[in-house]
Amino acid sequence: MIDSNKIQAAIRLFLEGIGEDIDREGLRETPERIANMCHELYGGLEEDVSGHLLKTFKAVNNEMILEKDITFYSTCEHHLLPFFGKAHIAYIPDGKVVGLSKLARTVEAFAKRAQIQEQMTVQIGEAIMKYLQPKGVMVVIEAEHMCMTMRGIKKPGSKTLSYVCLGEFKDNVHRMNAVFSLIK
Repeated sequence: MIDSNKIQAAIRLFLEGIGEDIDREGLRETPERIANMCHELYGGLEEDVSGHLLKTFKAVNNEMILEKDITFYSTCEHHLLPFFGKAHIAYIPDGKVVGLSKLARTVEAFAKRAQIQEQMTVQIGEAIMKYLQPKGVMVVIEAEHMCMTMRGIKKPGSKTLSYVCLGEFKDNVHRMNAVFSLIK
């Protein structure tokens, strides 16, 4: 549960800690703005993704379905800086499919948490396997991390690619390569 009062108190302390005057005009409402922003950026902590993936439709086609270029924004748990990019989800239905927007909503729910990209990739794949129960799923995420571009090593434009293969995608190089070729 997001506690706006604690966030506001923490932001006041943070601003004082970096030497700012918390009473100056531009900062007076900043603690409240940050608390409101946290509800938007971290609301995925309170979201149950099963609601997105349990509403399904019968499908006789058991070929692969790929939804690609799902834009997301998340926050690195190590530096509390943003990372952002695209998620690609491929799955092989087992008699049922989910509405396409539900895959994007699932990505969004996991992106709205402080975490690492590698874990987010696995969380999305495991949720799809658990609730949609396809024959297999592959999730690929490519993202730029502000903790690498604006601080530390300072390498703007560098991207991190992570992927997970479950079910019929696991250890099946042909299926994996098919997904990688389609998301290029």
